[in-house]
Amino acid sequence: MPTLLDFRRRIRSVKNTQQITRAMKFISAAQLRRAQEAALAARPYAGELARVLRSTMSRIAEPDHPLLAIRPEKKVLVVVLSGERGLAGAFNANILRKASEFFKSNQDKKMLVVPVGKKGRDSLKRAGFSFASEYVNVLAKVDFGVAREIAALVTELYRKEAVDAAYIIFSEFKTVMTANLVIEKLLPVGAIAEGHGEAGAHQVDYIYEQPPERILDTLLPRYVETQVLRAMLESSAAEHAARMTSMESATKNAGEVIQALTLHMNKVRQAAITKEIIEIVSGASSTA
Repeated sequence: MPTLLDFRRRIRSVKNTQQITRAMKFISAAQLRRAQEAALAARPYAGELARVLRSTMSRIAEPDHPLLAIRPEKKVLVVVLSGERGLAGAFNANILRKASEFFKSNQDKKMLVVPVGKKGRDSLKRAGFSFASEYVNVLAKVDFGVAREIAALVTELYRKEAVDAAYIIFSEFKTVMTANLVIEKLLPVGAIAEGHGEAGAHQVDYIYEQPPERILDTLLPRYVETQVLRAMLESSAAEHAARMTSMESATKNAGEVIQALTLHMNKVRQAAITKEIIEIVSGASSTA
């Protein structure tokens, strides 16, 4: 049976863990506020860019661009955005499960993966996937330069016909408690532009100074960059939210463990005191 010293050591250990989880919760809360603001600020820009892109494409009778070419999907590129660290509940497991479902539904196709995030990189490497490139330690502070580099890699592989389609899998921030697992098609852009956004957006009467073909040549790469950047911002905010929620639950659970251990310790101490009293009374009775 554990002694009082064992209980005190266990309670001290749980209290130290509780202090760590509480500190991590506050850190994640501060990081979440900044990441959430960045993610929400990126959504209007991405939506407006898609609207301008649809409007430009509607003015061209037969748009001809390498990023609009539709080919049979035999070779597929998948960008998987996961977390950089653990202690975020089921955040990484959910993303990897979603990616696994996508891979299983496309078993007949050749897969090329670009993992973004250390957890996804390690898991996908163990699964034996081929990497076109990998990016780690880039989601703690999302940088547009990294998003542009990833988008450039995706578009270059598509231009060279090394892949026939490109997808991105990420966790979209919804609320602090929930997130949406999203699979978006990056390339070919035409498939996205036709069904993205509200109906009738292409009818907006924009005034263009340059020919629509020239504008389209600039907008298409920028659209892919924006989609990658938005996905990174959404994933970063969702990860911080998941970690904050997980650490809050861990802190609460640690408090419950401390209460239970304290109750058991008091019972053991009371039993020891009662035993000593009985021994004293028994000794006094025997001498009398």
